[in-house]
Amino acid sequence: MPEERYAIPLGKARVVREGSDVTVVATGALVPQALRAARQLEADGVSVEVVDPRTLYPLDLETILASVAKTNHAVVAHEAARFCGLGAEIASSISELGFWDLDAPVLRVAAPHHPIPAQRDLEALTLPGAAEIASAVRSLG
Repeated sequence: MPEERYAIPLGKARVVREGSDVTVVATGALVPQALRAARQLEADGVSVEVVDPRTLYPLDLETILASVAKTNHAVVAHEAARFCGLGAEIASSISELGFWDLDAPVLRVAAPHHPIPAQRDLEALTLPGAAEIASAVRSLG
């Protein structure tokens, strides 16, 4: 955490890691998990670009779509439930606006459609992480 004051620009995503094979759009706590998955996949010869939207509204679709146009694959990862979650909106936007750049369907990595447990060990078993992100990337072929 920087000691000096700083501001995150609204509506400006950050490419956290450059890659060429697949774009992983990750939010919040899944950004470091996506970076961990990218390092694991790098050992298998898969180059993962990680994009952190940083703000959800306004959403920087320009940066996200530019990344997808470069990699031709997209995985959206977030901690909320998969059903009606933010990932569905981002995936839908990628599919709608970047359809011709995609070589495969957009995949989502999210929590299951049930309440997140309050108990720490059960929460850890419920929330997605690096393993789930890596598995989704591998399933793209």
